[in-house]
Amino acid sequence: MSTGVVRVLDDLGGTLLDLVHGDPRRAGDLGGVAIHDPFEEPVLPRHALVLGVGLREPDEIVRLLRALGRQDAAGLVVRAPVSVPGEVTAAVEETGVVLLSLTRGASWAQLAAMLRSLLAEGDVGRAGPEMLGGVPSGDLFAVANAIAALIDAPVTIEDARSRVLAFSGRQDEADPSRVETILGRQVPERFARMLTDLGVFRELYRTDRPVHVDALANFDGLTMPRVAVAVRAGDEVLGSIWAAVREPLSAEREQALCEAARLVALHLLRVRAGTDVSRRLRAELLGTALEGGTGAREAMARLGLVGRPVVVLALALPDRAAEGRDDAGVATERQRVSDGLAMHLTAVHPRAATALVGDVAYGLVPVEGEDDGEQWAVAIAREFLDRVGERVHAVVAIGPVAEDVPALAGARASADRALRVLRSGAAGRRVARLADVQVEALLLELRDLVAARGDRPTGPVARLFAYDEQHSTDLVETLRAWLDAFGDVAAASAAVYVHPNTFRYRLRRLAEVAELDLTDPEARFAAMLQLRVVAPRDR
Repeated sequence: MSTGVVRVLDDLGGTLLDLVHGDPRRAGDLGGVAIHDPFEEPVLPRHALVLGVGLREPDEIVRLLRALGRQDAAGLVVRAPVSVPGEVTAAVEETGVVLLSLTRGASWAQLAAMLRSLLAEGDVGRAGPEMLGGVPSGDLFAVANAIAALIDAPVTIEDARSRVLAFSGRQDEADPSRVETILGRQVPERFARMLTDLGVFRELYRTDRPVHVDALANFDGLTMPRVAVAVRAGDEVLGSIWAAVREPLSAEREQALCEAARLVALHLLRVRAGTDVSRRLRAELLGTALEGGTGAREAMARLGLVGRPVVVLALALPDRAAEGRDDAGVATERQRVSDGLAMHLTAVHPRAATALVGDVAYGLVPVEGEDDGEQWAVAIAREFLDRVGERVHAVVAIGPVAEDVPALAGARASADRALRVLRSGAAGRRVARLADVQVEALLLELRDLVAARGDRPTGPVARLFAYDEQHSTDLVETLRAWLDAFGDVAAASAAVYVHPNTFRYRLRRLAEVAELDLTDPEARFAAMLQLRVVAPRDR
């Protein structure tokens, strides 16, 4: 099935998009989705649909419409409300570029994801899309429209976490809760909680028959009944189909919904397979670029980043995030956060590339026009972590700007060194450059060297450890506290919860036992280095 502006309006119109001006039938099949970059002349695929993020003024829209017309773009999307003076309508008619508006409350990231779902062929490596049930493989919007026609009701296709994957037309016939669900691309938490409390999800996932949910008159926004059916692949629940109905479905339509669930399962499995292949390819290209060597330039060229200075971001879950969780749960969380970072960076710059390499999500972002690329990347990372919130335990390290391909490997190494500190929790922060945590990074690397050699404490520190073991005392911790407090007895005694006089006695005692001159700066430094590197607390 071809995908042009007409079909985009059919599937997303009235919910996400509205036609402002122009003839959508004039444009051919869409060749891709691009985000407008105000700092350079856009280089677009033929018949691109361009997202005009940040465009407000009519003269800006006119200039971009004319630039897009020269590149044979299909349409331009701007945020509603849109001012349409005569010069804007004239530019639309002159260039043939259709002007659309994005509904208030909808996000650009959501629109980009929906458009890419519409344009996805679903089956990687084929000359044409495979047909499943009469529609192109993976085209969930076409499937949703087909189901809506069969049961005469607007439907959504959702994954197992109640995130909207696709929806049919006619959503204006549903109630406010359905509109809120589509705009948020997720069933609102209060609705999901209500459905859970009523046992709807439990019933839905234990039967292969449709489940009816009556409308709750006292529940805000939910005024129409629902019919839902689970989508399964064997014993695995892939998602569900939800229809907003005005009356119970007939037996024939219930059967049609059950058969549609089996068809949706095939499409979801095909989408999963295609996504996995695409992710692996992107990860291989990005990994090759970051490693340097002979293949790095070709990999950067295939990623569309050759010849551009880029900054490296490295995201990972901190070490404590994996404690008490199974490997599958950690892997799922890691992929979800990586996907979120990819969407965030693409919104920042359309040529940003992101991929999960091992257990780290790396992002490469072009930094043209930025005075300080590292600080700019720090702001981007903080904005991302603020958006995902505290429930997502992730840390982001920033590497130096790589001016060319040979510098990428060094930039990645710097980001990895900073990331290790962040993951260990030694820095007490979530975002950092290597310059911010260089001392902590050096300490971790020294610990590696000590561990590889099998070094043990020596001299005064070794004597203190031996004495504590024989006499059940705490002289080592007393020395740690005193060194950490720079000799401030009041602060050090408070840290170990003893009276200052008791602490002074222990200090004199440890100096005698260890034969350590606490007035000698070289002796203090040697003791601190051993306690931080050779015998840190975590050992």
